[in-house]
Amino acid sequence: MTTARARTVSCIALAFLTGLGGGACGSDSKPGGTAGAGAHGPSDEPPLPPDENDPAFAITGARSWYLVHNDLTPGDETFQIEVTPPPGVSYIDAWLDGAGRVRLIAEGPVQRGSIDLSAIAAGDHEVLLAADAKRTAFARLGFTRSHPMYLVLSTDWDESDNTDVQLQLQEELHAGHAELTITHLVGPYTFTDPAVTAARRAFLVQWLKGMQDQYDDEVGLHIHPYCNFVETTSVTCRHEPSLAYATPDTSGYTVTNESYPEQEFETLLLAADALFQKNGLAKPTAYRAGGWSLAAHNLLALASAGYVADSSAVNWARLEEWDGQPGATLFSWTEEHWSTMGDTSQPYYPSAADILKPGMPDVPVLEVPDNGALVDYVSADEMIQIFTANWPGGGLPEPRVLSIGFHPPNFNKGYQGRIDDTLVHVDQFLASADTGPVVYARLSELTKVWKQ
Repeated sequence: MTTARARTVSCIALAFLTGLGGGACGSDSKPGGTAGAGAHGPSDEPPLPPDENDPAFAITGARSWYLVHNDLTPGDETFQIEVTPPPGVSYIDAWLDGAGRVRLIAEGPVQRGSIDLSAIAAGDHEVLLAADAKRTAFARLGFTRSHPMYLVLSTDWDESDNTDVQLQLQEELHAGHAELTITHLVGPYTFTDPAVTAARRAFLVQWLKGMQDQYDDEVGLHIHPYCNFVETTSVTCRHEPSLAYATPDTSGYTVTNESYPEQEFETLLLAADALFQKNGLAKPTAYRAGGWSLAAHNLLALASAGYVADSSAVNWARLEEWDGQPGATLFSWTEEHWSTMGDTSQPYYPSAADILKPGMPDVPVLEVPDNGALVDYVSADEMIQIFTANWPGGGLPEPRVLSIGFHPPNFNKGYQGRIDDTLVHVDQFLASADTGPVVYARLSELTKVWKQ
């Protein structure tokens, strides 16, 4: 697009929003369509930027970050300013990126203007403000247009119970990070393990519901196929293959999700849903497999059972603590099955033919890679490095996600410190604070951003 054409298109949009009408795009027009000798000449060139903004003009309303709208995040589609000029100023004009002069509207001592941002690209932009056709602007207002950078924090309930201390540590994370939401991926064995009393189950349910009510957390599902759960269904509990042991695991805990065929796995999912609902929780729609051991047929079962998002794809290279463990196959299994996943892997709808990539026909379950893994395997510095790899700064041309998390059964002050240090870093760039593009999100709601 030529400079002249870009100026014309921008001006028409800006004039519409400020109420000046198309006549404001003329070379020597003023509000009302009358000629103005004080306006710039035929080229209507933008003013020169100032060395520094003139403090005599009080400017409010301008932001540093404007998010691109999507169905999850409303975004900021309009640049709005109010200027209170010093005495003697007749009118103020604005230019977005050097194109399309727009006259602000005077309302008493204040002059107001709006600029539509919906069509401009992600990146750095600026608005110049000039008074009474001065050749040098009195203010230069820079801002960044960006898609959101989402942060998902999830928890994997590997065991049937969590101590009160471990629950309190999660509450403390909420207290320290006001916008934090957590996706609690809860195990159905909480409701089938005979070691957990009915009173304790009721307490855990009330705690989860309290997290939902107070912090808008999500409750999803996490399955390690413990026999105490599997045997409540028509499915026979498997003892192998185990991700942790060379010998059969008679508890079922470390056996892969993959080992359960599609129909059997769907039976387990529906049984888990029923347990959740029987105990006062809503049907979950987010999932992560125990040991990240999901295969394509498990994903098809998730779709049939009404799940919309999965986070079993893992950044396997970050699990190096398992590499070389005697009898353990977790590292080699994830390396083989999630071979393409890394620090910057992003959500996609997997092909029915290849779970590692999108393609048609696809499975209607959004795969949200666990690119930050869990705190057992990554330090705060590593999580921050992965965050930076996904958002190195500036405007994002598309939405992105960092997924991090932890296991509540082994959550301690050290692990809490890792998560807290990471969130302290991330909180420096919150969109709500106008300091960056970061937005906290729950796992299932990412389907509003990444649509099938």
